[in-house]
Amino acid sequence: MNMLESDIVRLRALEPEDVDILYKWENDTNVWKVSHTTAPFSRHILRQFIDSQKYDVWETRQLRLIIESVEENKAVGVIDLFDIDPYNRRAGVGILVYDKKDKGQGYASVALQLLIRYSFMILQLNQLYCNILFDNTPSLNLFRSKGFLTVGIKREWVKTTSGWMDEYLLQLLNPKKS
Repeated sequence: MNMLESDIVRLRALEPEDVDILYKWENDTNVWKVSHTTAPFSRHILRQFIDSQKYDVWETRQLRLIIESVEENKAVGVIDLFDIDPYNRRAGVGILVYDKKDKGQGYASVALQLLIRYSFMILQLNQLYCNILFDNTPSLNLFRSKGFLTVGIKREWVKTTSGWMDEYLLQLLNPKKS
């Protein structure tokens, strides 16, 4: 079986046809708090981003994959490696399952497990990390269920319309270092 596929989820590269769904997701101001976005994205910029994904992850230092439901053959979210550091062999992880009806279906859990395996076995990373707002219990539970440990708290790290929020830093070390 494909390393980036399970019985319910496949992780796939961005396609030009994904521009409209990315436009919807990236410009939803309800998502901006967790993505640290402060301005909308144009379709032009998103097309350029999709085009840049054709380059090697070591060159772009990022990788965005569509989380696709195998049963429905539709995009339900995205999962990212960002700030890929080739020297220190680490990367940040971000994940979004967009629609409420798709949450709680196991998509995020399986997608994260697939990305962890890919990151450690194929990219040979030493560690993954993520930053999660203190009130995002579902994300904290998701990452902790995959072995990520809380290694720090960044106090008043993120400014929101309702004030400052703390953010947790979680880390997962590769158990099979080369």
